[in-house]
Amino acid sequence: MASLGHLAIGLVAARAVTPEGAPRRQKIGRAVALMALSMLPDADVVMFLFGFPYEHPLGHRGASHSFAFALAIGVLAGAVARGLGRSGWRVGLVVAAVVASHPILDAFTDGGLGCALYWPFDVARYFWPWRPIPVAPIGLGYLSARGMQVGLTELLFFLPCWAYAFWPRPPAARAAEASSGGG
Repeated sequence: MASLGHLAIGLVAARAVTPEGAPRRQKIGRAVALMALSMLPDADVVMFLFGFPYEHPLGHRGASHSFAFALAIGVLAGAVARGLGRSGWRVGLVVAAVVASHPILDAFTDGGLGCALYWPFDVARYFWPWRPIPVAPIGLGYLSARGMQVGLTELLFFLPCWAYAFWPRPPAARAAEASSGGG
């Protein structure tokens, strides 16, 4: 899957957990952080540099595309948040959900070897029965005609997410949030 869908999920999560009355810097910071976390599982491509083949449990769409990985990142984020005086449970759940959304979406693609959703208990790779999202070319291949087609397809699939993320809130909702102290 290309990154457009993953980024849209990060933006949706940021909008959902950030009060409208929050400072612009906080809104942008959360959006950037959650978009980066939505892409985190794909950092496994660095394993190619270390000689791990795609099909290896640590290869692309392997361990980092598992629910265990998402949970571990959520626990880590929750612990950091708690150390900073924030709600560790809330932060941990949001982060785990955003990271877990990545392999869930990748399992809807029509290419690759699937995702090791249940690693370390099962190293098998899985797809969902319905696979409507075209797999994106890796690297500079994304700049090809095929890559642009995949990007446009994803943009259409995730259009509701993009609309929610950027749609202005009604003036009444903004006024209510402002009078209640920003949520």
